Formats: sequence, structure tokens, C-alpha cells
Amino acid sequence: MFENAQKDILTIGVGGAAGDGVKKAGIKIADFLRGRGYEVYVSFEYPSLIRGGHNFTRLSFSKNRIWCDHSKLDILIASNEESVGLHRSELKEGAKIITDMPLPKISENPEIIFSDIENMSKMPFDTKTELIDGNTAFAKGLQAAGLDFYLAYPMTPATSILHYLASKQTKEGLKVIQPENEISVINMALGMAYAGKRAAVGTATGGFALMQEAFSFAGMAELPLVVAVAQRQAPATGVPTRSSQSDLRFVIHAGHGEFPRIVISPGDSEESFRAGADALNLAWKFQVPVIVLLDKILSEHLMTSVLDENSISIERNENIIFPGTPEKIVKVTSYEHDENGFTTDKPEDIKKAVERRFEKMGKIEEEMQNIETVKILGDKESENVVVFFGSTKCPVLEASKYFDKPAKLVQIVWLEPFDAEKVKKELENKRVICIEGNHNGQLASLIREKTGIEIKDKILKYNSIPFDPMELAEKINSLWS
Repeated sequence: MFENAQKDILTIGVGGAAGDGVKKAGIKIADFLRGRGYEVYVSFEYPSLIRGGHNFTRLSFSKNRIWCDHSKLDILIASNEESVGLHRSELKEGAKIITDMPLPKISENPEIIFSDIENMSKMPFDTKTELIDGNTAFAKGLQAAGLDFYLAYPMTPATSILHYLASKQTKEGLKVIQPENEISVINMALGMAYAGKRAAVGTATGGFALMQEAFSFAGMAELPLVVAVAQRQAPATGVPTRSSQSDLRFVIHAGHGEFPRIVISPGDSEESFRAGADALNLAWKFQVPVIVLLDKILSEHLMTSVLDENSISIERNENIIFPGTPEKIVKVTSYEHDENGFTTDKPEDIKKAVERRFEKMGKIEEEMQNIETVKILGDKESENVVVFFGSTKCPVLEASKYFDKPAKLVQIVWLEPFDAEKVKKELENKRVICIEGNHNGQLASLIREKTGIEIKDKILKYNSIPFDPMELAEKINSLWS
């Protein structure tokens, strides 16, 4: 089973009831493997219950770069019979089932499950990478860009941002606040921005729905704000602990009225780190709200990553003034107003105010020329193109190892403003397949709206679970054949 372990991708599943230590055991095994130089990806499956239900951790590892976990198991570690029954169909031929080893024992000594691999425990420890999820990486990016305040009301799958930053509070630095609801969260953050403090908020899309009036206030008052929006399977309460990419259209059109905003959609933990830092700097550079669109898969799953904290700087706009600035009057209002801050209902003033706000879009689009708003991966000259956004990046890249034909992989990172020229250049007159985790093909429709290119081949998944790379490769190959 472990022949060619240095080259092959192997997958371990850990299953049991809530409270058995399923997640902890999985993380300990993953960190042991990371320390021995392996690339690791870890996913977590749990029901929306306080206690009870089946919990499952799945980790895939390889000596080569691995982008997501695989569904077929080489080892199943089960703390109860239910786990064996639920995952028996996922076992590879000759797979190993471990039922006689308590999960706390595995957490204390993870190498015990690799006792039949020669020299596994003697391999050198490698500290270049870290196991990190998208939420934690995003939070670290905020910190690197000078975050002063983080505010949130707990809502899966954004909650771990709150937990991580709360653990990093200092007396003179970062402050973290949990108000009574999401409406209070965003309004308090706007007050902090008005006072000159770099503030960010985080929530799931249901919580963001409650923030719409205040989000529009940020647009009208030109207050800098970062909002992390972590998607889960919806609508309404939906499936709180499962994932979706169904809120793309919602966030790019969030709030009432028209005003500039930026929407960034990272695809892995390293990009989440960069997105957190860029979002805070961009919000303060252009005085606009910036949304970082996450989802449950990206937010909570772990992958070996390298975060380049030395690449981040704190960018400031010296033209912004705040209350208390000598000889300056600083106003903020939710009403339409002229350039001196006085409320107005005169048509000529309203037209001028709208145009003044949208002048920023030209400057933001200039900034985009220096940013990788669209990433081109794979075979850049191929006529076969796969386009995607967000966490779908990881299964697409993993699936690409098994494509029958060379392919260009186009990842759209900035969804608003949309870099239509770059996207059109990469997709026009090509055979394009769009991969999305939603029912309506929202990215494909956005591409058609912005570029005129209609994508006929779409692979859509809307059952709340991630794409399996092998199944995805099979579907893509069948379309190309």
C-alpha cells in the first residue's frame, strides 16, 4: 500500500463522533507529515450540531504539490462502527482500517499509524511551510497591513477569523470586539474608520445580508472598510457547515444604489493572506469598501503554505483627514452631499456627487494594471481553457494533473471591477469550460455580461460538497473528447 510513497498521493480519513478528537487527530497527523517534507491538504466535515453527529477529517499528502484532498482512502481511522459503515465505499483496494487505536493516543503520537513505513519517523523536520486555513491566512494579511480593529458576530464559516484575531490582541495594538449582531458590527466599524482606525469585519453571507444599509452608508460617506464574506450553502440558513459559490452576484451588487467597491476572491491560503493585506491597503487608498469573498472550503480547510510577510507594506493615503485634525472640519453623512459635506437635493449637485465618487473607478482600474487580477496557469498557449474563481482553483489544479490534453487555466481573482480586457484576451476564440460551485453559472454569466463571450460548457456543483479532482478530470476529459 505504501510503495512509492515519495511520489504517490495517499489519503487518510479520521472519523468519529463529535468530542472524540477527530479534528485534532487529523491535524496532528497532517502536521507530522508536513514536518517530514510532505505537501498536505486537510478537509473537515461536521454537521450543524452543538454535539453529536458524524465528524470526519480527510487528509491527502504527497512529496509533490497537492492542491486538494482526494476522496479514495488508503487508511481509515475510525473511532466507532458508524464511521466504518459510512466510508467503506471510499476505501481503495487493500486499504487499511484502524479501529483499535484511540484518537487521543494518535494525537499524542501520530507517527504510530506509519509504523510499517521504513524510516518515516526519522525523516528531517522541515519548517519552511505551515499548515494554515484561508481564514487564518486572511487574518494574518490584515495584521500585516496594520489592522487596528476587527469586529464580528460569530457565524460559520467566518468565525475562526474572530477567534484567531481575538487571541492576538494587545494592549496597545489590535482590538477585537464581538457586538450583539451584524448590524452593530458594521456600524461600529464605520465609526472607527471615521475616527481614522483601520477596521475590518467578517461574516457569512447571511450576516452580510443584514449589513446592507450600513454597507451603502460606507459607499455614500466614502469610508474605508474591509468585509470578509464567507459563503456557505444557502439560501436562508441553508446548510451552515457546508460550502457554496452561490453569492458571487450578491456581493458584487451588494448595497442599494450605485457606488464603487472592490471584490477580491482568493483561491488558496497564500492568496487569502495577500487578499487580506491588499484589501486593507486598497480600502484606505481609495476610500471604498472592499469585500474579500471566501467560502467554507477555503475558510476552514488546511493546506501547506508559505506566507511571505516581508512582502507586505502598510500603504497610507496622506490626503485623508480625521476628527481632531487641527484647523480642519471633518463631516460624514448618509445623505447625498456636496464636496463641502452639506446635504443637497439639487439635481446638478447630485449628478456631480455621483460622478465624483465614480472617478475613483478610473484610478482603481489604473491600480489593477499592477495587480494580478487574472491569473494564467497551466499551458498558456493552449486552445483548451478552464476558467474558475475562488476555492474551485484547488480541485481544478489537482485535476489538471490528469487532463488528457494541455490546458490553460484562467483564475479570475478580481470580480469587481472586472478586468474584461484581460479575460477576453484569454478566452476569446478558445474552447472554454467554466467550473463553479453553484447552480446558475454565475461566473459564466458575469463573463458574458462583461466580455460578450458565452460559455456553453459548464461543470456546476451545488450539493454543498467540494469537487473531487479525479471526478472533475474525468468530466473535463469527456467534454474535450
